[in-house]
Amino acid sequence: MSLLTLQNLSITLGDPLFSDLTLTLHKGDRLGLVAANGRGKTTLLHCLTGENEPTSGDITRARGLRIGHVAQYVPDEHLDQTLYDLVLAALPSEQADYESWRVDVVLGDLAVPYDLQQTRLRELSGGWQRTAMLAAAWITEPDVLLLDEPTNHLDLHRIGLLENWLRALPRDVAVIMTSHDRAFLDAVSTRTLFLRADRSRDFALPFSPARAALDEADAADERRFANDLNKASQLRRQAAKLKNIGINSGSDLLITKTKQLTERAAKIEAAAKPAHREKGAGDIKLGNAGTHTKALVTFDDVQVEIPDGRPLYRTGEKWITPGDRIVLLGANGTGKTQLIQMVHRALIGGKSPLRAAPSVALGYSDQHLSQLSDAETPMQTIDGFGLGDQRARGLLAGAGVTIQMQDTPLGKLSGGQKARLAMLVLRLEHPNFYLLDEPTNHLDIEGQEALEEELTSHDAACLLVSHDRSFVRHVGNRFWWIDRRRLIEIDGPDDFFAKQMSGTMG
Repeated sequence: MSLLTLQNLSITLGDPLFSDLTLTLHKGDRLGLVAANGRGKTTLLHCLTGENEPTSGDITRARGLRIGHVAQYVPDEHLDQTLYDLVLAALPSEQADYESWRVDVVLGDLAVPYDLQQTRLRELSGGWQRTAMLAAAWITEPDVLLLDEPTNHLDLHRIGLLENWLRALPRDVAVIMTSHDRAFLDAVSTRTLFLRADRSRDFALPFSPARAALDEADAADERRFANDLNKASQLRRQAAKLKNIGINSGSDLLITKTKQLTERAAKIEAAAKPAHREKGAGDIKLGNAGTHTKALVTFDDVQVEIPDGRPLYRTGEKWITPGDRIVLLGANGTGKTQLIQMVHRALIGGKSPLRAAPSVALGYSDQHLSQLSDAETPMQTIDGFGLGDQRARGLLAGAGVTIQMQDTPLGKLSGGQKARLAMLVLRLEHPNFYLLDEPTNHLDIEGQEALEEELTSHDAACLLVSHDRSFVRHVGNRFWWIDRRRLIEIDGPDDFFAKQMSGTMG
């Protein structure tokens, strides 16, 4: 049974976000909604709830359809409520008095500790705020659940709980979820919609096989486009020959035939559509300055401490050498950030017990993008690289920072826009060692894949922290795990991921 039907739906906000989108959502569908940043995912969800109206097209909802919507952020007016009260308030007032037990059931299913249930939302982490909104949406017993970036701010354990919760939902409930977490989409989706300005594509597959099918479809479009242009070119060459013959012989028939061939060529050219090119990810190209040193960074059994001096773990004897792409794994609070900061201090000449080779050229980006100044514009940010105005603007545009954004203070840009700028700055610094703390935060899937390609194809050396399972698996070739106050090297990340998501970390 169909719950929602979209017919020729289009949204234009200055530029088209998407157009002519036709889709039917059935009971039990688990639809992953994928698009570059700023391409209309959230806007589409708002259209489905009725909060926004499409520019054109129709949305048909089943009679009596109940939609639960989990937005990315808690509205400011609810921040002073407790988590429990937010969920209770989602019930109709006549039910809230005698069915408050349903709040306890939902919060129990989502494994929310009692003390957090009685905490004001503004005092909770982003992850727990999202859990509160999910509970408030689910308690209304929706037929369709809309989840906007549900894994944002969640650690791996909470992502594991969310995946299990979604798998256990009643079969007739449909879910639409936007996410840049590819592993999450693979785990919970059964359909994937790639939302595009033109010719969005829908596959009855989870994300990874759907992405492979999309690449095949785009390649077929590319071949078809090339064949159409070649056919049109042949017709025009044939028309030119006939025209010369017709003029020399005075044949009206050949002149008419020439006109017909030219018109056919024009029709083919007008109908030919180039393959899709995603512009949202930007042109992320990282360099590698190169170095002949054997060890970039040396750890002589260094003790890692929290700021007040209490010890967390010892590193043992370890080295980072050219070509190493080391992923630092560990549960929250075990000291990943402290090690990253210790390496950073050593590489910028600060006081540190680590030894760094003199030839190391550092490229650094932390999860808060603190290396960027919110007061500066993108143009001011790259001004010190001596590029000249025209080249600087071209590079920014190639990195997904549009002309309109280039003279706007960074504080007014989205996280995704700032993340693309940060990757461009890394490229311009031309380092031979990358220190990256959650580099995929705010990057869309296209941007994540571009960063993966650059790190691996240039054989870059890096030490990175990431909760993104797909990114870690694609990029890492060495793995250090902070386990029981020791930093140990392991063969791969999957044992760590499994223990984190199941909550069985020792």
